[in-house]
Amino acid sequence: MITSVLVANRGEIACRIVRTCRELGIRTVAVHSDADAGALHTRVADAVVRLPGAVPAETYLRGDLIVKAALAAGADAVHPGYGFLSENAGFARAVLDAGLVWIGPPPEAIEAMASKTRAKKLMGLESLATVTGDDLPVLVKAAAGGGGRGMRVVRDLDALDAELTAARAEALSAFGDDEVFVEPYVEGGRHVEVQVLADMHGTVWALGTRDCSLQRRHQKVIEEAPAPGLTPELADHVCAMAVRAARAVDYVGVGTVEFLVAGDRAHFLEMNTRLQVEHPVTEAVFGIDLVALQIRVAEGAALDGEPPRAHGHAVEARLYAEDPARQWAPQTGTLHRLAVPDVRLDTGYADGDEIGVHYDPMLAKAVAHAPTRAEAIRQLASALERAEVHGPATNRDLLVRSLRHEEFTAARMDTGFYERHLAGLTEPVPAPYAALAAALADAHGRSRFGGWRNLPSQPQAKRYLVGGEEHEARYWHTREGLAADGVRVVHADSGLVVLEVDGVQRKFRVSRYGDQVYVGSTALTALPRFRAPTADHAPGSLLAPMPGTVVRVAEGLTVGAAVQAGQPLLWLEAMKMEHKITAPVTGTLSALHAGPGRQVEVGALLAVVQSAP
Repeated sequence: MITSVLVANRGEIACRIVRTCRELGIRTVAVHSDADAGALHTRVADAVVRLPGAVPAETYLRGDLIVKAALAAGADAVHPGYGFLSENAGFARAVLDAGLVWIGPPPEAIEAMASKTRAKKLMGLESLATVTGDDLPVLVKAAAGGGGRGMRVVRDLDALDAELTAARAEALSAFGDDEVFVEPYVEGGRHVEVQVLADMHGTVWALGTRDCSLQRRHQKVIEEAPAPGLTPELADHVCAMAVRAARAVDYVGVGTVEFLVAGDRAHFLEMNTRLQVEHPVTEAVFGIDLVALQIRVAEGAALDGEPPRAHGHAVEARLYAEDPARQWAPQTGTLHRLAVPDVRLDTGYADGDEIGVHYDPMLAKAVAHAPTRAEAIRQLASALERAEVHGPATNRDLLVRSLRHEEFTAARMDTGFYERHLAGLTEPVPAPYAALAAALADAHGRSRFGGWRNLPSQPQAKRYLVGGEEHEARYWHTREGLAADGVRVVHADSGLVVLEVDGVQRKFRVSRYGDQVYVGSTALTALPRFRAPTADHAPGSLLAPMPGTVVRVAEGLTVGAAVQAGQPLLWLEAMKMEHKITAPVTGTLSALHAGPGRQVEVGALLAVVQSAP
């Protein structure tokens, strides 16, 4: 029996594994990089081991240090979570060779499916050997790893070489393997997958389907189970193919087989030999704990009889610290408050934690389960709308709008959803009384000191920055309390303001952290009464949209070179993703301040392009 598990991961999934282990009476050991010292997953585990390393993003890839930590802490098993080393056959062997239990599939199964090119051959499929204009569009994919890293859609044959180079560089950085391959890109396809679970005794379960079509940069954003709109025949077909894939490699444990579905055809994509980020929707529908089942299978237990029956529908949304309106730029800073009511919330953060630059920007996963798809969608959208997410910018408003978009509610979405609808989904959300509510909450209690006068006076005024626009709120102190034009102030204290507008009373919950104010879901920045002068940058300046590391500069790019608007100039890596920095105008590169390896903060000057006359 397993008595102690080292979790070879961090963040949300590490906390989720610790929770199940505690329910099973199993002790846990957390590991951490220096950047994660004091992170939530280290606070909830029974024991903690530091992993030394100068580069935080690479620390969790040191399998030798993790095995050493497990032995030192007295663990008898290792759970890899997802990402990092979860699909590394060499790491699995190292764990087994050390006499520890590996809570995952056999190394041979990982190897068979680790390379997408080998997996395709195993399934009787082939990638494109050569590409012509007739083959376009095509998809360039990293042979190892996943999560959208090393993946590019190519629609122009002239751009293929550049995209292959970019994909190789990103794959090497993310997975230590620069092998990529090319396959046809299916327009308008849906991403459908099947959860499998297998024991050591030859039993393989297919635990239904999931739809993960809403993606940004080939990374999933909203997932659900079961996949809506599939005919019973197609659902049975993909489940049968998933079981066949698992049996082909003598699979043990949990895994996911992914397909691209177009019409009534399913195209095999890959098999992920690990737990998936979206596994909670399957757990909700089937009433199971997949992590607990992983552990029991690793202990040698047999799966009993037929798989459990599915009930209802579940939808999951990934809450990211990112700005979808600015090319999904990741955000950093203090997460003051995270509370999503009435749904399951899996997170690796607690109030007051810092969101850094070294790892994926996912803050949490919110999961709703209801008897029907429509009810689950409504429940999740409402919970996210009422959530308190105070800190760096997030994709919360995008999630709410996506869940309520008619294309999604009618189950007509595909993997191009955000390419078509992002602009509309990221339009600023009107907040007509947010600045006034913030000002009234701040003014609470001041009237008792004689702020009101018998004679009319000038109103008090406070200024706030809301969504990049400046708003001014005006109010008065009166004998009866606070007052403002056009509304009746029913109640105002530091945390709650109630305004009556046209006979309707509306509540505004207010939280403040220094100059940052949150009125409901609206973020405001309090501006000083007199604004200090700010430094201006020359026209055409390229500023770092996020903190990160410059990984490469366009080949041959030097000061004085002619550039075209939209031309890639350099690439910035932040949170394990590459972000392309392009020329804002057509003209001449008049300054270049960034070279490979340079670490920059948000707003740092990278380059200047002087526009052509």
